[in-house]
Amino acid sequence: MDEKMERPGTSPEEGLEETDTETRAGEMDPEEAEEERQEEGAAGEAQEVTEPQESSDEDEAVDAEYRSADEGKTSFFKKKKDKKDEKIEELTDTVKRQMAEFDNFRKRTEKEKSQMFDLGAKSVIEKILPVADNFERGLEAAGEDSEDPFAQGMQKIYKQLQQTLESLGVTPIEAVGQPFDPQFHNAVMHCEDENAGENEVVQELQKGYMYHDSVVRHSMVKVAN
Repeated sequence: MDEKMERPGTSPEEGLEETDTETRAGEMDPEEAEEERQEEGAAGEAQEVTEPQESSDEDEAVDAEYRSADEGKTSFFKKKKDKKDEKIEELTDTVKRQMAEFDNFRKRTEKEKSQMFDLGAKSVIEKILPVADNFERGLEAAGEDSEDPFAQGMQKIYKQLQQTLESLGVTPIEAVGQPFDPQFHNAVMHCEDENAGENEVVQELQKGYMYHDSVVRHSMVKVAN
């Protein structure tokens, strides 16, 4: 039989490879053949070791990419949070300033309203005071101890008028026997009076009135020198 015939169960390529190996083995010295086999084994092991190393480098590259992406997301959200905090602080400061301005405006408005009310009240009181003066003149002419029913009725009306003015905060200024005070008194006459002190009010010619803490009308008085 021909020696080059294929053995059962072997492909033509395998047969050729085995034939070449056997041929080289027959031609080479046993020691050289052993060295060649060791070199082939070492090359195979080196290839096996190198392949996992390449896979490890790829994994590290992927991990680094993910870490970079995570760091980028963290930096983005941190910047966004910082901007949000700055905006909150800015809006809070704006609200505080607006509240302070509104409080000042409210106080200023209330003060102006009070001043306008006092001004209007004084204007009305000044128009009522001449009526009170006429009551006083009429009662003085009739006499305080008059038993005339009409005079008694006028006294009751005058008393009611005084009570009404007092309930509104209008009070008469004390003058007779008090030291002259230009803030409350208006001196229209001077006289020599040994029984009175210097600059003492000896007579009230027209009654003065105050509205709360301000003078509506000064008292018209005579002052001793």
